[in-house]
This record gives sequence, C-alpha cells and structure tokens, in this order.
Amino acid sequence: MKIETNPAIDMKLSLDSELEFTVATEMDFEEIMSISKDVYGGLDYLPARYQTWIHQPNRTVMLAKKDGKVIALQSVYIIDEGETVLVEGLRVAPTERGKGVAGIIQKYCTEFVKKKYPDVKVIRLTRDDKLGPKDFKKYRLLSKQGILLVRFNAEELCSRLGDIVAQMKAAGTDMRPYVVLDQNEVQDVVLNNEILHEVLPNKTIIQDWQPFKPLQSNMQLLMEKDLHWIVDHIQIPNVVSLCTSPFRIPIGEDWYYLNIDLFGKDLSHLKSQFIGHLQNLMQNLRGSIMCQMFLEPSLWEDMADFCKNIMDVEIARHYTEQYLLESDI
Repeated sequence: MKIETNPAIDMKLSLDSELEFTVATEMDFEEIMSISKDVYGGLDYLPARYQTWIHQPNRTVMLAKKDGKVIALQSVYIIDEGETVLVEGLRVAPTERGKGVAGIIQKYCTEFVKKKYPDVKVIRLTRDDKLGPKDFKKYRLLSKQGILLVRFNAEELCSRLGDIVAQMKAAGTDMRPYVVLDQNEVQDVVLNNEILHEVLPNKTIIQDWQPFKPLQSNMQLLMEKDLHWIVDHIQIPNVVSLCTSPFRIPIGEDWYYLNIDLFGKDLSHLKSQFIGHLQNLMQNLRGSIMCQMFLEPSLWEDMADFCKNIMDVEIARHYTEQYLLESDI
C-alpha cells in the first residue's frame, strides 16, 4: 500500500492493499462523480456539498486510489467538541465493490483520526440499510427514525397548500400552532431547554443524516447551514423540526432534494410543521422535489396516509429506517 506524502496523512498503516490514499481536492470532483452515479438511489448529496466539504475545518475527505484512479471515498468530520468523528459519504466504484475496499478505507480513516485527533473517543454514523449480527457486534444502536420519502411538483403542490389547510379545518383537524425560530432563538431553545433534549432521539440533533449533540460548538456548525427551525412552543417544545433549503440531486434534470427532520410524538403538530416548512419555502421551491422526512417510527404509517390522501403527494418508497450507530474508536 502506498501512502501519499502529505503532512495531514504522513503515517503507516499495515493493510494488505495496493491502494494509495490522498486527501480530496477540487481537481478530483469529476472522477468522484463518475464512481457515484448509482449512489443513494439518485439522492446523493455529495455533488451539492463537495466544495463545502473539502474546505470545511475539522473535516477530511479521503480518497482511495488504485493505479492512479479514484475507487473509493469516505469523509471524516470532527464534532461534539472534538470527542466524536462522524463518518460520511462512503462510496466505492462499481467495479471494486465486494472486494473489501470499503473496509480498507474505513480502517485507514480510523487510523488517520487516531493520529491527527487523539482526543476523539467515538465513531458515529447513520445508515438506512438493514443491520445484521456483525453490525451489532461492531456498533451500538443509539436510535432509529422512520424514513418517509415523498415526491411532488413544487409549483403544483404550493398552489394547493391553502386548499389543503382549508380541507384540514373542514375535517376538524386545524393546523396546530407553531413558531419559526430565528438564529438567536434556536441557540437558546436548543442549548438551554432540557425538555427539548428529551424530545430528541438519544438527546441528539440528527440533521440530514448528521448527528450532533446539543453543544455550543455544534450549534455554530448548524448555524452555518441554511436551515429552517420550527417548534410547537418556545418554552415547552415537545415537537421540533429542521428543514434544509432545496438543493439539486442527480436523479434527473430539474430535480431537487428537501430534507425534513421531525422530532416528537404529536402527529397533529408534525403534520402542521411539515406544511409550515413548505409554506416557508414556497418562494424557493421549484421543479420536481424528492422530500425525505425522518420521524418517530410508530407515526410513519399515519404520516404516510396524510401525505397520500390529504396532501395528494406520491409515496416514493416503502418504510425504511435511519439508524444512529456508535462505536469506540
């Protein structure tokens, strides 16, 4: 195995491999995209985030190369005041899958983190594939959320939101009140409210697959994102939701992705906050939308029924789950 000479990764790793490891740069983008065409069923976030990732402090995007060509990628991101490494974005070229490449780059990244960030205590990651006995030997399962994926045309749905709210009112299910938080309110509610901490799965803010403990350093990272935060009540928040701004995905031309993380067990509030996020984004929504919501598993079926029969949007995928996993480094 060849280790690229680089101040960030000048170390030895004993693995039976002829791979070369390098830190990703802007020049690698097209080659990375060429191995990513079938990743995440067309919902791959990396094309939209790559430029941010390679320049982000405390993040390293690592590449594995074979004969000079990129065959795998994994990102490591130091969060939780330096105690956690979040591993993300793992992908292997189609021609190299099933050969142990994923395990090799994962081991390399772990050794890299141990050397460069000796204070890191745990590895965290999120997954949506079915877990097996080997996974439970390797990881602790911290929490799980149901994944509800719907698709719709932005302009068509936004034109009907007023009618949908009226239909809910006529059926005796009025919109529940909610509060859109500004940045100062977000900081105060998230950091200082123990009630909210109990609402979060494993007391963790899972935002678009990224798990953050409610800490000041993490809030600074979240504030750098263009997020919309909604709660049912500022002083006593029993339902909270976070929504990304839409970004392009490679599933097709003029397709965008919207991620909404919903925390809490009051279905009526979750429905209202879902509509609230759409109303807040009406001016920015366009084209075809893949909207992925994460929520309490026991509420998935009722929320899917609401989306299909009241919102009149298409359920794009059957029930799946998002798992938050952790292991000692």
